[in-house]
Amino acid sequence: MASLAVRDHVRPTDDDYPDGIYRVVGTNEGAVTLLRVGDADGRRVNTGEIVTVSDDDLEGFAPAENPDGNRPLGATVASNVKMGYWSLRAFGQQLVARPLPVAVAVVLVLVGFVGEGVAPVPEVVLTVAVIAGSLGLAFIGSGRL
Repeated sequence: MASLAVRDHVRPTDDDYPDGIYRVVGTNEGAVTLLRVGDADGRRVNTGEIVTVSDDDLEGFAPAENPDGNRPLGATVASNVKMGYWSLRAFGQQLVARPLPVAVAVVLVLVGFVGEGVAPVPEVVLTVAVIAGSLGLAFIGSGRL
C-alpha cells in the first residue's frame, strides 16, 4: 500500500484487526496509528479504539471511504437543525448573562439605523456604529467577553 497521510481511511482485509473503517491519526517511521471510526458496514462509530500498525502490516489494509460521508439526508438535516437550536440557545444565554455590554451594543446598532433622522451625523459614523454594535453582539454572544 502507498504511504498513508493523516486523515486517510483504511479497512482491514485480513482477520488480524477488527472489521471496520480506520482513520489515520498519526504516522512515524515504520508505523501508522489508526483510530477505528466505522463499523463493518461503514457506519460511523465512536469506539476510541486505537491501533498501531507497522508498515509491513499495512499490506493487510485497503483504502476506504470516510464513514462521515454516508449519513442519510434526513439524519444530516435533523442534526443540523438540532445544532442550530443549541447554538442559538447558547448565544441567547450569553447575551442574557451580560446585560450592560449588550445594552451598549444594541444602542450602537439602533443609533446606526435611526441616527440619520434624529441628528445630522455623517453616514460613515452611522455605518461604523452598526458594524461596531453588531460585532459587539457577536463577540458577547460567543462567550468571549
